[in-house]
Amino acid sequence: MKRDSALVAYSSSDESETERVIRPAKKRKLPVLSSTLVGPAHVDDPSLHQGRIRTIPHVDGQYATHIYASVTLERGSPLFKLLCQIVASAKSMAPTLHDFWSSPKDTPQPELHISLSRPIYLRSHQREDMKRAVKRLAEKTSPFTASFAQISELVNEERTRVFLALEIGAGHHELTTLTNILSPALRAIRQQEYYAAPRFHASIAWALLSGRAPIEQGSDNTTPEPQAPISSGSISSDSRNSSVPLVPEFATITEFPPALLPALNEQYGPSMTVTAKSFDIGEISIKIGKEVSRWRLNGT
Repeated sequence: MKRDSALVAYSSSDESETERVIRPAKKRKLPVLSSTLVGPAHVDDPSLHQGRIRTIPHVDGQYATHIYASVTLERGSPLFKLLCQIVASAKSMAPTLHDFWSSPKDTPQPELHISLSRPIYLRSHQREDMKRAVKRLAEKTSPFTASFAQISELVNEERTRVFLALEIGAGHHELTTLTNILSPALRAIRQQEYYAAPRFHASIAWALLSGRAPIEQGSDNTTPEPQAPISSGSISSDSRNSSVPLVPEFATITEFPPALLPALNEQYGPSMTVTAKSFDIGEISIKIGKEVSRWRLNGT
């Protein structure tokens, strides 16, 4: 029997599929935050800080930090009286100097700060780790006696201020040991260690600067030579030739008068090294933002 071959017809897929139109999803608008939830933008006003200028812009969640040995001064002590005499003599030759404790109302208990770190900047999650590192350092360090050796001029790395400083003589070795112990903790958070050849000091007065030569990388805050001859100790409020922004109403100087340091060291140098003017270092402090934490030296 002869079979008929049957042909089966299949419909085209184009005919069987229905056309789909994909429309983009509607974006939802986020609600507008209330003005009470948005903090005001941070604005630096040098006029509120004697003309001092923030050299590192403010960043939310980043905290300026300073580690130092703190020395409390009694206003009636021989050392405090000596420091006041030095500052008064310096102001007679450099009138734009500002001291740190002239007003008992603002600083009822004056202190000397001997830096153990450069200015560093911590993120929020790093603060407690650094405080623990400083606390451990205090627990393993014994108190020691220090004294000053000479009066010096030091300039900050940004060249915005010049400081009248007293450099450490006795106690330099112990302070070097402290900075060496701190170095691993600073390296762990990618911060610069203290200077390789440190000049430990306590600043007792400062002035705003203009027209200074750049400081070389790796400097230990020593005073650089001026780029060009300038009038020594001249006061200027003209910011046109300055490498940093200045506040016109605050006077600046280009440098201390050349005769200032020799005169101060000749008059007060012998007095700084006598036993009555020595002092004990028995406390380490760390300032993170506006918060200050202190620990007594308790090592044996």
